[in-house]
Amino acid sequence: MDAPVRRPKGPFPPFKPLSKAMSTTSLRIQPLRPKASWLRGHQDDIIVTPFAQILACLRNVRSNFVALTHIPTDKSKRTGHSSAHTSHHSNPNFNAIRGHGFGDESYMKSAVDTLEELDWCLDQLETISTHRSVSDMASSKFRRLLSRELSHLAETSKSGNQISEYLMNNFLDKQQDIELPLLRVEESSESRSTRDDAESDETPRPSSPVPGTRLLSTANKPMSEISGIRKLKTTNSFAEDVPNFGVETPYHEELHKYIEHLDAWGVDIFKIDELSNHRPLTVVTYSLFQRRNLLKTFQIMPRTLVNYLTILEDHYIQTPYHNRTHGADVAQSTHCLLSVPALDSVFSDLEIMAALFAAAIHDVDHPGVTNQYLINTGSELAIMYNDESVLENHHLAVAFKLLQEEGCDILASLSKKQRQTLRKMVIDMVLATDMSKHMSLLADLKTMVETKKVAGSGVLLLDNYQDRIQVLRNLIHCADLSNPTKPVAIYRQWTERIMEEFFIQGDKERQHGFEISPMCDRETATVEKSQVGFIDYIVHPLWETWADLVHPDAQNILDALEENRDWYLNQIPDSPLVDQRRHGDSPSEENKSSRSSSLTFSLGSANNLEVPAHHQKANCIPEEEPGNQ
Repeated sequence: MDAPVRRPKGPFPPFKPLSKAMSTTSLRIQPLRPKASWLRGHQDDIIVTPFAQILACLRNVRSNFVALTHIPTDKSKRTGHSSAHTSHHSNPNFNAIRGHGFGDESYMKSAVDTLEELDWCLDQLETISTHRSVSDMASSKFRRLLSRELSHLAETSKSGNQISEYLMNNFLDKQQDIELPLLRVEESSESRSTRDDAESDETPRPSSPVPGTRLLSTANKPMSEISGIRKLKTTNSFAEDVPNFGVETPYHEELHKYIEHLDAWGVDIFKIDELSNHRPLTVVTYSLFQRRNLLKTFQIMPRTLVNYLTILEDHYIQTPYHNRTHGADVAQSTHCLLSVPALDSVFSDLEIMAALFAAAIHDVDHPGVTNQYLINTGSELAIMYNDESVLENHHLAVAFKLLQEEGCDILASLSKKQRQTLRKMVIDMVLATDMSKHMSLLADLKTMVETKKVAGSGVLLLDNYQDRIQVLRNLIHCADLSNPTKPVAIYRQWTERIMEEFFIQGDKERQHGFEISPMCDRETATVEKSQVGFIDYIVHPLWETWADLVHPDAQNILDALEENRDWYLNQIPDSPLVDQRRHGDSPSEENKSSRSSSLTFSLGSANNLEVPAHHQKANCIPEEEPGNQ
């Protein structure tokens, strides 16, 4: 409740503007309602936290506004959550103001509407949990919306329930359930005996990891030793000069045609795998480092880079999906996303190398099972990394450990500062490939874009590490979720591979008597429906947000995504799209619009990126005039 405002003697109330120093560093306000005696001597305490300062400033602004507009004190008190859209005729202040005759109706209406807007803002700010960031608020909101949509999906059919459970388990942070002590009435001996018998019948938690995931053995290795590290089995056969693409292949000319198109979205990475003697990661990453002149910039010897990429590629396990071909695909997709005009000259060479490096290593030594599987089976990796982003932490540990192998340190010429910065960026980006962080990443990006848009400039000023790495984390996340945006023939191959990997995990779970994870049961999974749901609830909201960030550079990607969504929808028996095409009709506008779920929040028109001078390279993108956006 606001403190009473003294009525001024003159026609205008005394306005007390805040000094610039107080508004940016500290602000003195009186406690509103001291409830304890020890508070009474501290009414001049200085507020130093930025959020509390903002809130205090807004409260002062409200008090001054009420006095300036001569709204009677007894009519201007806040009585609860105000709606910024309430009609002024329903507001008691409006009639009171009209009776005092302090101005014409339009002026007073504007004053009352402004007060309602301000009250609504204060209501929102005062109910924010102070330990949460602004993007956390958006993330929580998106989780609620997604949960509501998936609840509806789960009610439609058995397959809908399975898809809903899969999306909830894999793309949302699991909220930890905590057992709280409850007041329990004294049990009779009979009821206690019944409860004990029921508890004894429960299935015990597995005490050892399921075979086949190649985890640490505590009997043979100390916990401080990184699992999965192996000595390089083969050495490079070339004598002096490194081949053009880092590998020797009899298909050099054919491979060259595909490497020329590495800048194109949707290059056939499977063909590159075939023509490179199954060295797609080495060929793609080496070619990208050359194309971006990173070897010269950071004084990396070509042989050293090939040595590292070769041993890195050897540490990718040949699982159906999370293998070296996937690593190469994400690296190439990352390169394409960094190359769009909207991001031209935005990121430094060090940031670009960190992004390509992160993409190349992001799934090294992936065993082909999920984090939750490792946690549920009590694996040594889950124990080592405390159940938090288990595989992502492992990928990072393996990749950086391999840099210590002889002749493999591609970062040797970097300064200590550069090396530390690159390591931090790579860690941040690879951890962002944990799919359970999806909603937080989406909320961070959307909050950034919308906040800058509301501010009116339409330009994002990436002038600090957090903002810059936030864009890069989302860029890697988009590259990792780019399969549904590729040509449908390539997309289908990736879908078959990921489903086979899921089914292998489900087979292991069935073999050992565990509950089979959603979408991992080869007997019940519905591939077509799962892909439509995956696009509607996860992929499209993410890519639409990214497209707003780099507008119009990702429009072709969105178009391909929607076409692929329709293709899979067409494969579902008795779907509306199938029924229409059977009768020779074109899809209705209603069905066309169904591709956008309620989670597909639109940010509107283009948003440009701006970087401070000390981050810029030559030919930076010009800032557009507001009228041209």
